[in-house]
Order: sequence, then C-alpha cells, then structure tokens
Amino acid sequence: MKQKWIKVALPLAVLGLGVAGMAAINATTNEKAEQEVVDTRPTVRVNEISAQDYQVVINTYGEVAPLERTQLAALVSGEVVAWHPDFLPGGLVKRGTVLFSIDKEKYEAALLQAEAELKQANAQLIEERARAEVARSEARSLPDSKVTDLYLRKPQVLSAEAAVKSAEARLKIAKRDLQYCEVRAPYDALVISRELGQGQYVSVGTQVAELYNIETAEILLPIAGFDSAFLPADLEGNEATITSRGVQSVSRQAVIHRDLGVVDVETRMSQIVARIKDPYSLNTDAPKFKFGSYVEVTLPGRTLNEVYRLPQELVTNRTVWVVDQDNQLAARKVEVLREEGEYFLIGDGLSNGDQVVMTLPEYPQKGMKVKLASEAKNAGQAETDELVAQASR
Repeated sequence: MKQKWIKVALPLAVLGLGVAGMAAINATTNEKAEQEVVDTRPTVRVNEISAQDYQVVINTYGEVAPLERTQLAALVSGEVVAWHPDFLPGGLVKRGTVLFSIDKEKYEAALLQAEAELKQANAQLIEERARAEVARSEARSLPDSKVTDLYLRKPQVLSAEAAVKSAEARLKIAKRDLQYCEVRAPYDALVISRELGQGQYVSVGTQVAELYNIETAEILLPIAGFDSAFLPADLEGNEATITSRGVQSVSRQAVIHRDLGVVDVETRMSQIVARIKDPYSLNTDAPKFKFGSYVEVTLPGRTLNEVYRLPQELVTNRTVWVVDQDNQLAARKVEVLREEGEYFLIGDGLSNGDQVVMTLPEYPQKGMKVKLASEAKNAGQAETDELVAQASR
C-alpha cells in the first residue's frame, strides 16, 4: 500500500515542482522585460540662441602703391659736381635732401650781374625822379599851356621804374637758377632709378631719376557686390587693418581715404582707396610695407541689428533644425543675410530662446522625437548614483 502511494505521489510532486519552476522563470522574464524598456529616441545636442547686434567685417586684398611718382629733371643746365650717397636705386632720402649739385659758377656770376643791373636801374630812377622834381618847380612860373607830361619828365620816370622792375625780375630768376643748382628731394622718397653721374652734363628738362613718395602709400581695394551693401555710410576716415602674409605675418593700421565712385566694367566691383602713413617706417618702429606688396585688408562694415550667428554646417538649403517644447524636431526656413568666414548671419526665421540642433540624427524628420544630450547625461548620472547606493547597502 505504501509503495503504491509513493508511486502515485512522486509523479505529482515532480509535476508540481516543474509547474512552480516554470512560473518562477516566467516571472523573472517578465520582470526583466519590464526593466529593459529601450529608449530608441536619437540623442541630439542643442544650443539656445539669442539675437545680437553684429558689426560686419569685410575682407579684401590689394597692392601697396606710392601716392606719387616723380620723374625728376634738372631745371638748369650744367655739369654735375656732386651727388648724395643715398641717391641711387633703392636709396631712401628725406624731404629736402640735396640729391645732386650742378656747377654754380655761371649762376653765381649771373646773380652778381643781376644785382648790379638792379643797382644801376635804381640809380637811374633816383636821377629821373630828381629831374622831374626840378621840372615841377620850374613849371610853377610857366603858363599851363607849356607845362606838359614830357616837360615834367613823367615818361622818363615811368621808364626808369620799369627798368627797376625788370632788373628785380632778372635778379629773382638769377637767385632761382642758383637755388636750382642743388636738386632736392620733394618729399621722403625711395629712389627707383638714377640716370646721371658726377661730371655728367645735364640739360634743362632732362630726366635724371625716378622717385616714389614714401610719406604715404595707397592701396586700391576692390569691393565685391555682395560686400558693397554692407559698407558703412560714413566710409571715409574709418580705420582698416592691413596685413602682409608670409613667414611672419605683420599688420598695420590704415585709413579709408575715398571711394572712387565707379564700378569696374570688367570685374563689376566697386573701388575704394586706403592710405598708410610712412609705409617704409622712416619715422616709426612699425613694420615696413614695401611698394608692390600684396596685402589683406580688413575693414569694419555696417552694424546689423538683432541677427543670429550660426556655423554654416547648421544651415542646409536655408533651413535650420530646432527642438520644440515637445522634444520634437522642427525645420525653420531662415533668411541668410551674409556669409562671414565659417558662419552665416541669420535675419528672419528664428526666435530668441530657440534650441538649435548642433548634432543632427542621420535621417532627421519633422516631428521626430529626440532626446537632449543634457537629459541623457542626467539620466546616466542618476543610474550611476542608484548603483552606488545599492552597492553601499
């Protein structure tokens, strides 16, 4: 009887244990399924934007050129007797420096002769005036009909006065010619060429050298059409930064001098002119900017009010992606006012406080649910804190 009972109870016990085991397994599986709910939303990084006033920066390029070029010529003829040691190609000379001298003997003699002629003319004038005074005294006792201008020696006095003026003019010319024997630099100059030497005879008007003015340099700056709209209204007098790129880049300040007021028919660009004072740094320690140097010019443009400055990679086909208040992607059509370096300046289309997506999902869609990187970071930190708390218990 006992064995019969065991035979019946044992299968029932095994069956019960199996059912209990299956129930435990199902319970564990359901618990894990509940715990492992996967968040499939893509994670994005956003940046909250706000409008600001922004001054446009315009970049262009130009060539440094002299303000003046002078074809130097002798104003008197004669033999060259001396010249300045810096009066040679590449030499830098200060304003008023005597570049070369012409033999003065002939002109010194002409000056002495002019001075003598003036003294002689003055003596003749004194004599004629004295004679005229005698004639006026004698005329008091004569009838008016006999007193004429010729009797009073008025023509002789006028002739003597004219002779004095003529002598003064010859003296002035003689002094000028003597002064012109020393040919001076009309400004701080770079000597480009020299066509004379000591002992050479030069004639009036003969070109003997070429000089460039180094007191001021000019840079002709082409401004593209899309930049012209952003030039300030009061352009003249604005400062610009001139940079020469090379092994070592150097910069100086220049001043916008004028707008040429024309558009180049070939390039369709406007033309403005900037000036640099003392480009060869004769009077300062600033870096030199040699004529012919190709430089980059940066000048301030108009100030744009209430614009957004975004990296170009965030703007595709004039569209910017943002995250709305429901954590969904939304596409905003924007007005691109200007491209500046790696950025776009945006006008209409965005609002203060918009959360612009900095890292888009691979296939963004309007209304796509997303998770913000800041939320994901906070959730990960909370999970870490929970695990630490459990371990401590």
